[in-house]
Amino acid sequence: MSGPLRHTPKGDFLHLRVTPKSGRDEVCGLMASTGGTVALAVKVTAIPDKGKANDAVIALLAKAIGVAKSSFNLVNGETSRNKVFAIVANQDAVINFIAKLDRV
Repeated sequence: MSGPLRHTPKGDFLHLRVTPKSGRDEVCGLMASTGGTVALAVKVTAIPDKGKANDAVIALLAKAIGVAKSSFNLVNGETSRNKVFAIVANQDAVINFIAKLDRV
């Protein structure tokens, strides 16, 4: 089983499972799919309209990890609950954040 953070020759990518229109904004932790892959589960209050939920996810991740919003770039899943973000800066902070979640 692989974690939500994937290292490839093209860069580092963070896989998420997003729930929009939630009661609160929160990083829920790691969740496994039936295929054996792991994603970071995130809930946001924003509606999935014109990128509002995607923007809310980036803002939530940046705040939770303590990095700039520009550290993340959505590369896959613009209209899907399953999203992939390229980590374009602050990779060490993201790695440490995921490692802490994995230990809980």
